[in-house]
Amino acid sequence: MKRLLPFAALLLLAACATAPPGIEGTRGFFWGLFDGAVAPISFILSLFSDTIAVYGAPNSGGWYDFGFLLGVGCWAGGGAGAAKKRR
Repeated sequence: MKRLLPFAALLLLAACATAPPGIEGTRGFFWGLFDGAVAPISFILSLFSDTIAVYGAPNSGGWYDFGFLLGVGCWAGGGAGAAKKRR
C-alpha cells in the first residue's frame, strides 16, 4: 500500500493538468488513454469547477475514443475484473 501512495498522489496531480496551448486539436490515442485513466478524478473535480472537463472535446476522433475507453477500463480492472468468479 505504501508503494501505491506516491503513484496515487501523482495521478491526482495529473488530473488537474491542462493541455498546452495549441495541442487541443491534435489529441490522439495516448491523450485519450491519459484522459480515460484520470476520468474518475476529473469527474469529481468537474463538479466543483467549470474549467475541468472529463472528456477532451477537440480530439482526433476514433483513436482518442479508443484510448479513452481503455483508460476508463483500467479503473474497473478491464475484462478480467468482470470475468472473475465471486464466491
